[in-house]
Amino acid sequence: MPTEPEPVTVAEVVRVAARVCDPDGGDEGIAQLLARFEDRDEPITALADVEAELLEAKGAIDPEDEDPAVTMAAAVTVYLAYRRTALRGDDSGTTPRGEDEREEILRLAARAEFAGGPPPPVAGWLAAEGVPL
Repeated sequence: MPTEPEPVTVAEVVRVAARVCDPDGGDEGIAQLLARFEDRDEPITALADVEAELLEAKGAIDPEDEDPAVTMAAAVTVYLAYRRTALRGDDSGTTPRGEDEREEILRLAARAEFAGGPPPPVAGWLAAEGVPL
């Protein structure tokens, strides 16, 4: 019996996080994060520890924490894994609803992941993206 709506997969949530953090698709670290999860077709709810899995992937891509976009892509993925109502269906599965929602997702994910106080490189990146905390 089909599930309505279809469960959101790990790959879909990572794709949304990548689009939120890198709308133009030019960040190499985020491209690597996408590649690590592109074949993950299991529902995001099937992962026992989403945060640990994303932390491991982020560490492999950016072990020195030098790429704030990758840090935020991991944070947004974890945020969306637990708050799937922030996603909306479209032809590709899920997508943020627009620039206002992009900023809201970035702000809320930063608050959730860093208890409102992200590390300076992430805070600088968020400010450059026009995202007030």
